[in-house]
Amino acid sequence: MTSITFIVIKFLPRFVVNQILRIIPYCSRRKKHLSSGGISFRRRKLKMEDLTRLYCRPLPSDSPYVKPFRCHYTQGGKQKDWDMLEVHDSVAIIIFNVTRNVLIFVKQFRPAIYYSCVLPVDREEDEVDTSKYPASLGITLEMCAGIVDKNKSLHEIAREEVLEECGYDVPITELHKIISYRAGVGVQGSLQTMFYCEVTDEMKTAKGGGVDDEIIEVVEQSIPEVEKWISTPGPHNSPPSCLFAVMWFLLNKAEKYRK
Repeated sequence: MTSITFIVIKFLPRFVVNQILRIIPYCSRRKKHLSSGGISFRRRKLKMEDLTRLYCRPLPSDSPYVKPFRCHYTQGGKQKDWDMLEVHDSVAIIIFNVTRNVLIFVKQFRPAIYYSCVLPVDREEDEVDTSKYPASLGITLEMCAGIVDKNKSLHEIAREEVLEECGYDVPITELHKIISYRAGVGVQGSLQTMFYCEVTDEMKTAKGGGVDDEIIEVVEQSIPEVEKWISTPGPHNSPPSCLFAVMWFLLNKAEKYRK
């Protein structure tokens, strides 16, 4: 920041200064990204796929995210049992950028998807051979989403996820609830609530990409690109909620923005 810029900012109202200070880091990173011909994107991709020393062990009892247990019950006079997981409820958000008419996705590495691609015989090894099974097998395309683990409203949690993962500062009033449904009905049955919001380039106040040690890449697709992707037979490395979200968008919103 130059001395002239500092002098100008010094005499601005505090709320304006706060907004400028939030935007400056993002703008400088954006400028560096554009001037380098997309180098920052390639670095993020390489980091996401830099996978080593992957191995699996029994789940400890103190996991804050997943609690396995066995349910016993009597149905129709017959004693039964069912193995289940207790997990957090969640939110998912369909984000459409109306400045450039693109749908916003997030791409990230999902260990569960990766592990399902490893042959049973290779799962018995001490470590998974990541040269045989590259990280790309576990990289998914999803809607922005997050678990409900805070004492906040679903709208507030959805707003935080959009900002942290995708970098858009969306007012709570612009997050519209679409539907709530049960996920993973075979083993956990948690409740996911889906929202829809429209954003502009001016609402992009942060880089996105997640928080702490998360590695999340923001992906944009035009309506034709989304239609082409969803019409292929797959298999898609995307959860059913993402596929449902895309179909909902195409049915309810796409026509308004189709070119």
